[in-house]
Amino acid sequence: MTEIRVPRGSSVRLGAVDGDLRAEENVRIDVDGRVAVSGTARFEGTAEIVGDLSCARFESDDGTIQVHGNLTVSETVHARDSALEVDGEFRAQRVDIDRGLRVRGPATAEEFEVGGILEGGSTLTATKVSVGGKFHLAGKLTAHSVEAGGSVDVGDVELERLEAGGLIHLKGGSVQRSIEVGGRFVADELLTFGALEVGGTAELKRDGHGGSVDVGGVLTVRGDLTFSSLEVGGMGYIGGHGSGESFEVGGKFDVGGALRLTRGLQVGGSMSVGQELTADRVEIGGELSARTAVVATSAEIGGRVRTQGGLKAARILLRRKARASGPLVGGTVEIEDRARAEDVYAQSVEVRERAEVGRVFGARVRLHAGATAGEVTYTESAEVETGAHLRTPARRVETLPPFPL
Repeated sequence: MTEIRVPRGSSVRLGAVDGDLRAEENVRIDVDGRVAVSGTARFEGTAEIVGDLSCARFESDDGTIQVHGNLTVSETVHARDSALEVDGEFRAQRVDIDRGLRVRGPATAEEFEVGGILEGGSTLTATKVSVGGKFHLAGKLTAHSVEAGGSVDVGDVELERLEAGGLIHLKGGSVQRSIEVGGRFVADELLTFGALEVGGTAELKRDGHGGSVDVGGVLTVRGDLTFSSLEVGGMGYIGGHGSGESFEVGGKFDVGGALRLTRGLQVGGSMSVGQELTADRVEIGGELSARTAVVATSAEIGGRVRTQGGLKAARILLRRKARASGPLVGGTVEIEDRARAEDVYAQSVEVRERAEVGRVFGARVRLHAGATAGEVTYTESAEVETGAHLRTPARRVETLPPFPL
């Protein structure tokens, strides 16, 4: 097998090369149709190829290689301390480039490994993409896994896994397994994902459909969001409806529409729901406001709950010094000491010391010493301890009025 050598600083015209091509520093190669190298194309410094280049293997050292055309490599691309720029389409099996890769046309390889910047003007298709710095792509990204130490800014995606240390900005698409980013995440269009984990802020400008969501800082969703579990350490907002299994918020969170959960809601800070809240169980350490709240099993309120149409649960516990605005409707309602509620509807109602309630409608009602109630209406029993305060005497009826909700 022969070797064609292009001396330092020279300009040559080439066509087919049966063997290897070796180009020294600062050369220019003009192409007759296409430079087809059957072996290795090796560049020792900066070079410019005007036209299409194909080879079995591509190697470069310490320079920038510019290909003003298409580049097709049947095996590997290895650029040590080098950068590669391709104006047309780029195809290879495996790509390992230290400094940077820029491709204006479609790019395809099994694996891209770029130490610095990877920039594409069209689409990119791969199994694995690993970038040490920034990854920018104007078109669609199709791959199994993508990792970037810095940022990822791409169009539509069809991926299994996406990870970046700083920023991820994508148009939309699908990430079947997981998205992980240390800083900020932004999706402009509909996004489907398996899991989303963001250390800082996350913004979905349209709808999102996914699995687990974990955001350390701020989550903003302009449309609807479906999820399996949602955990937000700071603040958040869902402009449309939210639906999933479980939800935990540490700071402040607002939902413009309805929030539907098949399991539990935990609020350490404050949450507002513009329409109906439904869940299996609710635990509020801070504050909850909703048009209505319907809870299948238990609702424990340690802070404050506000509803227009009422809070309904099989068991409602209003803890010490807690506050409830709007009707409480349950199988069992317990009002602990110094807590305050308005109207209460339940089969069993217990109001402890120094707690205050408005009207009480229940089958069985007990007011501890020091408790205060506006009125009590019952069907089975009413126990009013000495020292409890009733503004009007307890009244027994055959049938209680219809409960709200």
